Amino acid sequence: MTRLTTKEASAYTGLAEQTLATMRSQRRGPKYLKLSNRVFYRQNDLDEYLDSCLIDPAAPTGNESNAA
Repeated sequence: MTRLTTKEASAYTGLAEQTLATMRSQRRGPKYLKLSNRVFYRQNDLDEYLDSCLIDPAAPTGNESNAA
C-alpha cells in the first residue's frame, strides 16, 4: 500500500492541495486516512477516485433525439 501526503496526492491527481482539503471538509472526493493529525491518501484510492471521474463521450446519455 502506497501512502501519499496531501502534497503528493495533489501532484498525483492534478488537484490543488486546498481543493483536496475542501473536499475532505465537505466529505466528498477521494478516500483518505487520518492518522493522529496527519492526512494520507492511498494511491489505489486516488486511482479509484480518478476512474470515477471518467466520462465516456461515446456513451449514450438518454438525451439523444430519434429524429434524423
